[in-house]
Amino acid sequence: MTFSTVVAPPIPASMSTTVSTDLALARLKRQPDIRLPEGVCEINDMTVVSPDMLLVSNNRQQCLQLLNCMKENVVSEVQLQNYPYRLCLTDRNTAAVNVGFRKVQMIKVKDKTLTKGRDLTVSGDILGLTSSRNSLVVSYNSQPWLEVISIDEKVLHQFDNLGTSLKLKYPDFMCTTPGGSVFLSDNGTETITKVDEQLHNLQTFASPLLKWPSGITAVSEGQILVCSKGNNSLVLLKPSTNTMSTLLGKDDGIELPWSLTYCPDQKKVYVAPYNTDTIKVYQV
Repeated sequence: MTFSTVVAPPIPASMSTTVSTDLALARLKRQPDIRLPEGVCEINDMTVVSPDMLLVSNNRQQCLQLLNCMKENVVSEVQLQNYPYRLCLTDRNTAAVNVGFRKVQMIKVKDKTLTKGRDLTVSGDILGLTSSRNSLVVSYNSQPWLEVISIDEKVLHQFDNLGTSLKLKYPDFMCTTPGGSVFLSDNGTETITKVDEQLHNLQTFASPLLKWPSGITAVSEGQILVCSKGNNSLVLLKPSTNTMSTLLGKDDGIELPWSLTYCPDQKKVYVAPYNTDTIKVYQV
């Protein structure tokens, strides 16, 4: 396993007081799968909205769906102008999803209802999307590679490979930790990279356990879960110790994992395989 580290300004300490579970020491028990009930679909990304609600980007039906995980029914749906890909929450009642290549659609999530808000135009073809400190963090398939953008479309920070040791090729999925660090999985270099809120490169992680990495989610500040699509596994990254381990594999029902999210209240991991309408559920 090889790592490269670049010195950068420290990240502010997390304000969260939640006690996290050490997934490396915990057992994960497989629960019944969740299947989206509304016809043919393809889950591109998903995020937890509340302990029993998932927000899902349904690429085939060109919509966002609010899914009740307990009842397995769609409680609200909003049609979009183009295919939805990555999504994230910007606050408790607002989500962002990139539609097509250069548009980000804001979505209000309130009273179990989805409503379209304003849309934002960005400077490149979007790959990944997350939020940090009420701003959007966007990754592209070419320079500038990464940008932090305010909700009023102002570019706050930009990263473009020039004069740095960090070389990106296909930064496809991103997540944000409680303390504001951003982790991105690069399918082109088969690495995970950590940057701070100003897009300074802090660490890059590589391992044979990572093959075609895709979906990524933060369980806590020190535990990052990654889909290793090529290895049919979920990998647990612990940045503080520079270690990776396989948490779940094909024997646990993991096959071509594409996107995932973690619910801290329910202590559940949700995994969507590639090109499917099914969500795998694991209870910590």
